[in-house]
Formats: sequence, structure tokens, C-alpha cells
Amino acid sequence: MQIPIAQPSLGSEEAEAVTAVLDSGMIAQGPETAAFENEFAAYCGVPHAVAVNSGTAALHAALLAAGVGPGDEVIVPAFTFFATASSVSMCGAVPIFADVERATATVDPTDVNAKITSRTKAVVGVHLYGQPCDAGALREICDDNNLVFIEDAAQAHGGEYHGQRTGSLGDLACFSFYATKNMATGEGGMVTTASDEYKVHLRRIINHGQADKYLHTELGYNYRMTDLAAAVGRVQLKKLDGFNRRRQENAEYYRTHITAPGLVLPAVAPGRTHVWHQYSLRVTDAFPLSRDDLMAHLRKHGIGCAVHYPVALSSQPLYAGAGACPISEALAASVLSIPVHPNVTNEGRTYICDTINEVI
Repeated sequence: MQIPIAQPSLGSEEAEAVTAVLDSGMIAQGPETAAFENEFAAYCGVPHAVAVNSGTAALHAALLAAGVGPGDEVIVPAFTFFATASSVSMCGAVPIFADVERATATVDPTDVNAKITSRTKAVVGVHLYGQPCDAGALREICDDNNLVFIEDAAQAHGGEYHGQRTGSLGDLACFSFYATKNMATGEGGMVTTASDEYKVHLRRIINHGQADKYLHTELGYNYRMTDLAAAVGRVQLKKLDGFNRRRQENAEYYRTHITAPGLVLPAVAPGRTHVWHQYSLRVTDAFPLSRDDLMAHLRKHGIGCAVHYPVALSSQPLYAGAGACPISEALAASVLSIPVHPNVTNEGRTYICDTINEVI
């Protein structure tokens, strides 16, 4: 049996949507993109969504719209994908790394509060692996300190924090539609916001800084989404809740059937709806195999697995001297993701659990 760590769920409906765009002749940004923006904004429960060509573009554009620039600091988690920090650097600002909570691997609000200085402009809260971060605590910290709160929701389409969907929790929120995400367009992203001002500014930023046709009022970028990607995204959005339910079913099965001692299964904090972009367990010293040996064991049996993420951002060479974040570093040394995507069958998830449990 071969079970990949990730697998896009694409079918005939997506193919038909792309064919319709090709037949229309309007393959760049056009009516499909506008429709996708409207539908995604409604799904998240916000007035505005601005489509872009990657999750990194979404982060960069959101930070620029928030006024982040040289001399500013932006607090980000030390345990997440590199783009969360690099997008800050792309603005000429400095990422300041806050440690994460061990149980959820999401950013620790207490450490965020401790890292605020007179130069802090914004806080980015990452909904890691599909679990919303403690957005309520971060929102309060940002409000108390006149900071912009930005959600990095690249892994959490459809996740909820106390009944409120990701994408509606911050001043701005950033999504990715990369091929492995809970919904995919291949490459692509979205910024959501309730602010009319941010929406207008975002539209300038992603279109070469144009305030009007051929009138450029600021430095901007070519971050536009194509109608080809948007057509796929519209179909995927209709399927998203079903995809997430299957991920949740697979995660619940793992919770009750992975019984090998020495493995710490992921925890879900109260009030949070996890959509399981990744199912990342922790391999402790009490487990008979090291993490690398367990990876080799799974791959030998045809089970895809990966480490998300093997190096804490505070330990990356680019950010040498950023300061220690011990929990992030410990997680980087112990986490291992196993397949949880919707295409994992009942037979497949049983096989995965049996293959892990047989180690003892």
C-alpha cells in the first residue's frame, strides 16, 4: 500500500471549470477571480477578500497594507513555515520571534506580550497545522498596544475560534491555496479584511501600485490571481467543508487507535475547531525508535510522512542571533506528520495505525 503525505483532491468539476475559462479567452484576472473573492469573503464572514497568486504574496501584501516598513518590528511565531518571517523581511522590517505553546504548537500570547517594544507594528498569529491560535488573547494584546493583528491562516481554511471562522479574527488574514492545502488552486492566496481602507490599499499593492490605469502612486507588485486558478478555487471552496470533515474523521481515528507509548498525539484547545491540514505527533525518548527511524519505518511500508518543521525560525541561518525559543526548538526536533488528507481511506488509516503500533 502506498499512502502519500499529501494529495490534492481534484476532479472533473475542476477540469470543467478550467476548460470554461480557456474557452472564454479571459485567462488572466477577470470575472472568475471577482466571483471567487466574493464567495470566499462570504465563507469567512467578512466584507472583503482580495485574491493573490500565493500565500507568501498574501502575507507580504497584508503587511504592506498595514504600513509595515523599515524600522518596524513584527512579532511572529518561531515555529511555522519560513514565509511568515520572510514576508516581514521583504517589507524591510524585522521579525521578532515569540515561542509557542507546547500543547498546541501555536504562538504563546504571554511571550508575544513580552516581546513588544516601541518599534512593534504588528503581530502575526499562525493557525498552525489547521488549529486556530489563541486569537482572542492576541486581539486583546494588539488592541491594548495599538498594533495590527494579522492572521496567517494558510493552513486553516474553515477553522473556527469560539464559533468564528478564521479569516475574520484579525485586522487582516492571509490564506494559501498551494497544492497541499485544505483547498487548492495549485498556487494562489487570499487576503480577507473587514476594512474598506485595507481593501483599497491591497488592490493597489497587488497591481503594481496603480491607483488608476497607468497611474502608479506607490511601489506595488504583480501579485494578481488568474481566472484559471480562481475557477479551480471556486469549485474547491464548495467542497471545503466536506474535505475538512474527512480530515477530522481521520484525525479522530488516529486519536483513538494510535496506542504506541512514547508518542504524544496533537491536542485541540477548548473552543477551537481544528481542520487538520497536518496531523503532527511528537516522538519522545520513551518511544522505541528515534523520529528519523520511525520515518524510515513508515516509508519502508509505503506511508508518506514529513517533518513540519525541522528548524525553528529563530534558528534559521538568515536570522542568526534572534534569540532562543526553546519550545519551538524542541518541537522542531520531535514532530512528525502522517497522512490525514481526505484521500486517506478507512483501510489506509487502519494500516497507518497498525504500522505505527507494531513498533512496540
